[in-house]
Amino acid sequence: MNILWLPIVVLLGALAAPSFAVAQGKVARIGWLSAGTAEIDADLVEGLRRGLKELRHVEGKGYRIESHFTAGRPERLPEAAAALAASKVDVIVASGDQAALAAKRATGTIPVVVQVADAIGIGLVTSLAHPGGNVTGASDLHADLVPKRLEILKELVPNLSRAAFLSNPRNPTCVRQASEIRAAAPSFGLALHPVEVAGAEDMERAFGAIAKEKVGGLIVCGDRMLATHRSRIYELATKQRLPTMYANRRFVHAGGLISYGTNLADLYQRLAVQVDRILKGAKPGDLPLEQPTKFEVVINLRAAKAIGLTVPRPLLLRADHIVE
Repeated sequence: MNILWLPIVVLLGALAAPSFAVAQGKVARIGWLSAGTAEIDADLVEGLRRGLKELRHVEGKGYRIESHFTAGRPERLPEAAAALAASKVDVIVASGDQAALAAKRATGTIPVVVQVADAIGIGLVTSLAHPGGNVTGASDLHADLVPKRLEILKELVPNLSRAAFLSNPRNPTCVRQASEIRAAAPSFGLALHPVEVAGAEDMERAFGAIAKEKVGGLIVCGDRMLATHRSRIYELATKQRLPTMYANRRFVHAGGLISYGTNLADLYQRLAVQVDRILKGAKPGDLPLEQPTKFEVVINLRAAKAIGLTVPRPLLLRADHIVE
């Protein structure tokens, strides 16, 4: 299913500037920067490849992707970003908030195409319509979707009265999401218990804290480090028979219960358009950051069965995709 996109504004003449154009016949070098792994990011990279192929870019002849992953260790992103900048790639695709911030700090001249949750909120740009500088991409509204995720979790578990929120305190978007969910929880009659996890070594402790709170549901922040460890999160949540809401379908296909958010593979297919424009000479700062207008509910019935949960029929009927 393709996502419908709504550019903030159409800027005439955005394609006219030649300063970033790649010489004809040259193989463009696209740097991929992520706190994930090659396996975790495979569907996102494939989305980008699919978009580039639609635009008649041939991998190996017209471009190649040079990937730098930090395997769930976001503190290593500045070093990885500096390495990409030093190698003088033609454009950097920064996947996730912390990768985007690292890329921006590493270079002010190489174009950076980002996928972030809240570009303005994390200080990446001051305007979505006029980002300026060397950054463009997409802001996918993770923080703005938190109340809706809470609403769907409450619909999934009608008697829910206590929920936990699992987040990465090093990600500024998770900080904002924590604030948004705290503000929204009372309107759903929920007591909220925030739990922070900075890395894989914190998972057991975090879920131990969740168990002590005797919550009836969990919401996981949309964060690349947490996505890297999503299988472990699913295992621990299943062990506690804990209905868990995730940020997007990637968590659900890895074994999680339910998600509400953007289809990220489709998002990266769309980001290929911005990469294409930059390679043809557009200034990234003249290309508005885009926002998705379509979001999806994805439900994993195997995960529901594993914790003894029956998904309400109205919610099943509204689901965009069901994992049997």
